[in-house]
Amino acid sequence: MAKKQFKAESKRLMELMINSIYTHKEIFLREIISNASDAIDKLCYRSLADGNLGLSRSDFEINIKVDKDARTITVSDNGIGMTAEELDSNLGVIARSGSLGFKKELDPEKSEGIEIIGQFGVGFYSAFMVSEKVTVISKPFGSDKAAKWESSGVDGYMISPAEKEGFGTDIVMKIKEDSENENYSEFLDAFRLRSLIKKYSDFIRYPIKLDGETVNSMVPIWQRTRSELTDEDLNRFYRDKFYDMEDPVKSILISAEGLVSYKALLYIPKNAPYNFYTRDYRAGLQLYANGVMIMENCAELLPECFRFVRGVVDSPDLSLNISREMLQHDRQLKIIATNIEKKIKSELKKLLSDEREKYEEFYKGFGLQLKYGTVGDYGTKKDMLAELLMFRHASGEGLITLDEYTAAMPEEQKYIYYAVGESVAKLAALPQGETVRERGFDILYLTDDVDEFVMNVLGEYAGKEFKSINADDTGLSSEDEKKEAEQKQEENRGLLDFVKETLGDKIAEVKLTTKLKSHPVCLSSQGHITLEMEKYFSSLPGDFHNVKAQRVLEINGDHKTFEALKSAFNTDREKAAKYAQLLYFQALLLADQPVDDPARYTQLISELMV
Repeated sequence: MAKKQFKAESKRLMELMINSIYTHKEIFLREIISNASDAIDKLCYRSLADGNLGLSRSDFEINIKVDKDARTITVSDNGIGMTAEELDSNLGVIARSGSLGFKKELDPEKSEGIEIIGQFGVGFYSAFMVSEKVTVISKPFGSDKAAKWESSGVDGYMISPAEKEGFGTDIVMKIKEDSENENYSEFLDAFRLRSLIKKYSDFIRYPIKLDGETVNSMVPIWQRTRSELTDEDLNRFYRDKFYDMEDPVKSILISAEGLVSYKALLYIPKNAPYNFYTRDYRAGLQLYANGVMIMENCAELLPECFRFVRGVVDSPDLSLNISREMLQHDRQLKIIATNIEKKIKSELKKLLSDEREKYEEFYKGFGLQLKYGTVGDYGTKKDMLAELLMFRHASGEGLITLDEYTAAMPEEQKYIYYAVGESVAKLAALPQGETVRERGFDILYLTDDVDEFVMNVLGEYAGKEFKSINADDTGLSSEDEKKEAEQKQEENRGLLDFVKETLGDKIAEVKLTTKLKSHPVCLSSQGHITLEMEKYFSSLPGDFHNVKAQRVLEINGDHKTFEALKSAFNTDREKAAKYAQLLYFQALLLADQPVDDPARYTQLISELMV
């Protein structure tokens, strides 16, 4: 029989198929197996519709055989099969899908459980990415005639009569020879094919046999009800699927029907992977369409704040693009993503309230991610995440939530107080905290770089504004106390100006403060950049080291050190200047800031001791 030519547009499409549409060559096996599954589904539907074909679901299977010597892979199904005319129609015109046409003809009342995968009629041609020749031998169910379609690619195809035992279709792929840049022989290795079947086609509903042994699981664990599963079933699947040595903190099984139907099995891990906070970590859920894996990491299904969640989503309602490798960003995907976000939030909240110890275990690994999520996307997720955050605090051991903090606030407390620093021990020693604690008010101790940004983004919680203990006005002084402080400030204006002149551009302002009790001095800042922000930006690469806080030296006007400074100012300006410098160095140390001139600091101490 004479060779037939693909139509011009089909020839061009095949060239694109081989060179552009599919990202990974390994995808060819997924496509061929999916087509085999579709062929079986069609015969299943026909047996259900006719009711007298003498077939049962247990009769169907997909067989794969490898011949290394002949360099062939053969995928066989006992599905509906194709006539010579159907081979010509379905395989001679690229992007014409027999499955799609069949799907349109289905009787909805008789097609329950029949899910056709193929839609575009291009998946078959992915075989040419790895094959120098593809041969299809097919015999329709109920016919005694078989036909053969064979092609070496864009140069055309031939159809001829053939001999075949039994109905169904055999696809024989003659694998290309290896080249300098490509190792096609990897696909002749049974172990490699087994791994591809497990990766992409593990949940095809019919047995897939490789050289006689069933490889696939067939029934996805997420298709079962919760009552059918034990915790160990769920945990074992997680450990095996996501290569984690530890059981997850929580498993979440979802079965949703409505505008979009889908099933999902999500896991909240116990520990963060070693690369979680690096660019190498690939977030996202495994995405399946009718049991066939479409994407290994679909990031669009998870908000960035929940990128630690692992799991799978399976839906028959997704709109796939031509290569079935990427999703079109459509309404269905957005609906699923929104529902998953709400479900994760509710399960985390439930874990926090019902299993506090487990939640805190989870928070050790992923609390930082929740904080990043709070400040990310301009704070769009802050209201959702705020009640999940936890902090160390001054009034007790362990972690506390914002709900717990606000519930314990005395009636007269107006603000949620916090302090930012390197460690809880250093924050507990800050002189500014004395007055707050003396009033019986708790202080959140924030030790992560992102914490101060979290406070700024949140702004308030439960109607209570966040207030740094370094703030100009901590809200602890009465109006009378403020007036008295202002009067004392003006009375000592000359001294304060002298200290400012002595320290120069190291500080933006010197003032007397009511924040302090037993300590003589502290360092704060004015403007939007705080001391901790300055420290954070200085740790970043680039020109961020130029981001500086405007430092304010605050002196306790009721401390005896201030009296010594004032006395020296009136009698010995040189000594007063030394006192001023020494107070600045002390303020740096108390604020956990680097001392810019250690030699001068030690010299001052020596001079004032003798």
